[in-house]
Amino acid sequence: MPKNKKRNTPHRGGSGGGGAGAAAATAAAAGGQHRNVQPFSDEDASIETMSHCSGYSDPSSFAEDGPEVLDEEGTQEDLEYKLKGLIDLTLDKSAKTRQAALEGIKNAMCSKMLYEFILERRMTLTDSIERCLKKGKSDEQRAAAALACVLCIQLGPGIESEEILKTLGPVLKKIISDGTMSIQTRQTCATCFGVCCFVATDDITELYSTLECLENIFSKSYLKEKDTNGICSTPNTVLHISSLLSWTLLLTICPINEVKKKLEMHLHKLPSLLSCDDVNMRIAAGESLALLFELARGMDNDFFYEDMESLTQMLRALATDGNKHRAKVDKRKQRSVFRDVLRAVEERDFPTETVKFGPERMYIDCWVKKHTYDTFKEVLGSGMQYHLQSNEFLRNVFELGPPVMLDAATLKTMKISRFERHLYNSAAFKARTKARSKCRDKRADVGEF
Repeated sequence: MPKNKKRNTPHRGGSGGGGAGAAAATAAAAGGQHRNVQPFSDEDASIETMSHCSGYSDPSSFAEDGPEVLDEEGTQEDLEYKLKGLIDLTLDKSAKTRQAALEGIKNAMCSKMLYEFILERRMTLTDSIERCLKKGKSDEQRAAAALACVLCIQLGPGIESEEILKTLGPVLKKIISDGTMSIQTRQTCATCFGVCCFVATDDITELYSTLECLENIFSKSYLKEKDTNGICSTPNTVLHISSLLSWTLLLTICPINEVKKKLEMHLHKLPSLLSCDDVNMRIAAGESLALLFELARGMDNDFFYEDMESLTQMLRALATDGNKHRAKVDKRKQRSVFRDVLRAVEERDFPTETVKFGPERMYIDCWVKKHTYDTFKEVLGSGMQYHLQSNEFLRNVFELGPPVMLDAATLKTMKISRFERHLYNSAAFKARTKARSKCRDKRADVGEF
């Protein structure tokens, strides 16, 4: 995994003329139905407004079904027509309609490469996202931040995504640092800000500024001298987790000198997070420690950590944790992760994982690659496999080379129909039910004695 991500070749043509012209074009394309939009009015949308909106498309149905329906039954023109309508709906009076439109656009971008379409309308989309982030409520802000993230992933590194980050970066940073905002909104913005910066930033000063913003958040969870019984989780813990994971992601693309500086600042403090009573914080801290050790040893093969014995004892305790007051699922998940973390810290070992997508395979053989993969999978969800096949930026990050071109016959043989998928899921459900029934019967037999 390269320390610095590779830049794509210059983007294909496309000027910044996606502003008012694009908005007018989308309005005209949506069935010729024009209206005077008054965005972000406090009034609820009337029945007439909602029925009028359905002339474009139903954003909620698109968000639920996703572009899979379009892949099977429609055409690229159908998809673009619906997306134009959804872009218009981001200016609707109703907050729910705006949120559903944002989610519908995001779902389409997760499941299909739409570079040319987005390139022409990136300014319109950016304006809508910025407006929703500034004036919307919690759920709408989260939907807008998630869309901004996928928008940058679609465009990849370049002038276009840099312009998006310059516009939205200050807004995201303000939300992350604003204690009056909801924790869920700040958490989503922390993740999306980190990913957008990873993809788009070409300014080292902006990268360092983002790192500082994120570490100012998660460092509040560090163990204080007066805390002798470990760290107690708070409502802010989920925000601190997301900030830590985004910070760790950005550290993988920093210059060596900056990495050394951050190691000196945080490597002796991060172990204190292992004592947090929130399992997700313990896991995030453990995986971040493993990645930091990997970076440190990559720069200096003879890297020495002074408190190694104390750290390995903590990791070993977490890898064999049997505390009864913790949930079984949490303990199982924690033990699995910390066995790998302990091997990484003690033996410099990493259990290679294989990811299959289409006819290709990717081997995850280090903590940097694992953390990067996990982050983008969280953002793209089920669309991760498609983007690994088709997205040049992600293929460059994971060193997969140019996209593999497949003919229509090969694609058809690879595709599973909805009916086949339903049969497979039904068979799997029956097998699980049968296995559980047998297990219950055995327990009942034991109870009779």
